[in-house]
Amino acid sequence: MDLHLYNSLTRRVEPFTPQDPAGPTLYLCGPTVYNYVHIGNARGPVVFGVLAALLRRRYGHLRYARNITDVDDKINAAAKELGVPIATITDQYAAAYRQDMAALGVSGPFAPDIEPAATAHMPQMIAMIERLIADGHAYAAEGHVLFAVASFPGYGRLSRRDREEMLAGARVEVAPYKRDPGDFVLWKPSSDDLPGWDSPWGRGRPGWHIECSAMAEAHLGQTIDIHAGGVDLQFPHHENEIAQSECAHGGKVFARFWLHNGMLNFGGAKMAKSVGNIQRVHELVRTHPPEALRYALLSAHYRQPLEWSEGLIAQSVRTLDRLYGTLRDLADIPAAPAIPDSIEAALRDDLNTPAALAEIARLAGEARKATSNAGKTALKSQLLGAGGALGLLQQDPAAWFARGAGSDDDARIQALIDARIAAKQARDFARADAIRQQLADEGILLEDTPQGVRWKRA
Repeated sequence: MDLHLYNSLTRRVEPFTPQDPAGPTLYLCGPTVYNYVHIGNARGPVVFGVLAALLRRRYGHLRYARNITDVDDKINAAAKELGVPIATITDQYAAAYRQDMAALGVSGPFAPDIEPAATAHMPQMIAMIERLIADGHAYAAEGHVLFAVASFPGYGRLSRRDREEMLAGARVEVAPYKRDPGDFVLWKPSSDDLPGWDSPWGRGRPGWHIECSAMAEAHLGQTIDIHAGGVDLQFPHHENEIAQSECAHGGKVFARFWLHNGMLNFGGAKMAKSVGNIQRVHELVRTHPPEALRYALLSAHYRQPLEWSEGLIAQSVRTLDRLYGTLRDLADIPAAPAIPDSIEAALRDDLNTPAALAEIARLAGEARKATSNAGKTALKSQLLGAGGALGLLQQDPAAWFARGAGSDDDARIQALIDARIAAKQARDFARADAIRQQLADEGILLEDTPQGVRWKRA
């Protein structure tokens, strides 16, 4: 089937075809790097990474940009508190972000091939602001440059909000230099203790919204195929991007498709730093299998909220245990990964990852029941391919079940298992039971199978 995506701009699922036969363009709003990101921030990179891989398979080529915001008042505050340049903060946390995303499998075909940083695009931002002023869409006042919202009749069409509702729902800065309360900042002055860049309006720094518009234009062109991000960015960030980009481009459409992922809820509220109910990826990947975190993020449809909990992670671990157990049982069966049509159909249906995961479970069940080598080969091939399309099941099963331990500990566990086998052969069942209990107390579960004793960590 053709690719169909839900377009937030039109509020319906529509067939997608790239504007350029050479391949589509995709832009994802990336992080502001002043601290470690929380797991809610990872949902977009994970789910839209699956979309990126799908687009690459479908069209053979993709230009995918995910930006880094490395100039921001939160960054400035963190740098000022520590008495260091902002680059010290941003370099540290941008590197941590890349490391965290790689741990969650956002690499290879799932990763962006362009990662523009805001501080590297000051000339492009200044040039865009100058065009907006020249065309009457922006104005300078007291060292600031503001976008005149009234100059863009389409303002509010993405979020479906009228003017009064937008002003009521946004934290609008009341300032005497604004012509209209809804006007938003494109450029603002910097004092001597803040980072700044020379501009026609004096030394200053950009507003948040202009950064993405300038970076998208620089790397993907004036009209991009797909713009993605969290639903919390729909207003005002994406609304402002549309306004300033389309006005700077003579009315050309900024993004043909808008995709928004739902938020993560944790402890009864939306996961957010301001609420304080966050779980940082940097810590989660140290205490849980990263692949299980990825599975959990894909377990609900991207447009829906996702209830995050330790129970969800535990269930994801158990599911992966079963799937890797199936692959372990098929270890002697040679197979090359091949993505089944059913998986491609699920993903082309507005990135339906829950349907794809259900299909993976079905394939694993069929593989466990298969009796012929030909059937086992075909199903193992499909299972590996299906997992690969979602960035799952690419480890050696032995590595999955031995997670979190070194070779020395593996050897010690195996020695205890061998001792238990010897005790059973000697009919010393008390000793065999004692060893099994010792391993269970350490979180090592044993499974007696026709192929021998297997173990895994609980």
